[in-house]
Amino acid sequence: MTVEPMVDVRFDDTGLVATRAHGEDGTYRLVRPGHSGPDGTRCSLSLAEALHARIRPVGSAETVLREWVRGGPIPATVPWDDPAATDPVRVRAGAIVIRDDLVLLIEFEDEGEPFYEIPGGGVEEGETPRAAVLRELWEETRLAGTMAREVAHVWKDGRREHYFLLEAEGEVGALEDLDTGGGVPRWIPVDRLPTTPVWPRRLAWRIAHWYAAGWPTRPTELADSIRDLRAPCDW
Repeated sequence: MTVEPMVDVRFDDTGLVATRAHGEDGTYRLVRPGHSGPDGTRCSLSLAEALHARIRPVGSAETVLREWVRGGPIPATVPWDDPAATDPVRVRAGAIVIRDDLVLLIEFEDEGEPFYEIPGGGVEEGETPRAAVLRELWEETRLAGTMAREVAHVWKDGRREHYFLLEAEGEVGALEDLDTGGGVPRWIPVDRLPTTPVWPRRLAWRIAHWYAAGWPTRPTELADSIRDLRAPCDW
């Protein structure tokens, strides 16, 4: 009989109890039952800190943050969910382009209702995510991007997705020249991202925060299992 590994979700007077990852400043791990870690590695994260920290395993962290935001700091035990531990079925690269407080998205329609994706696509064989994101941005918008930084790794439905902040000047090309899979490029106010049906949902909320508060110095790591893009997300 296989016993499913679990995570102890513990809180103290300060916040979520986690373990600092060795050799990785600003990276934390949730506590596995019976794994207390070396002395001096334990710490507590407030909700504000935890929402923007690199917490592993990312799948379990998604569950913990969702329940914490919705119901408060409730101790529990949740499954150990680490999508980063398996090879992805696909690697995607996405381009975050912001200009004059507007972010560039691709608009699609589902049963008469619009939804949006961050421009990007699959990384081809022999291609790096950095090369792929510049190629995809050109194919979908005819904008030539300049790399600023990588801001997030997102795991969703077996995929690993790399998101980059890019700078791009000029105008979006004519629709008939673009390879968007039927979508239409749109400039959307950045501050509307938390209430706009954007995929991936958890990343969209963070982009709005980072734009106002500053971009992460290292890529944030997120799991995103949200299906309803119109549901509120602040975790």
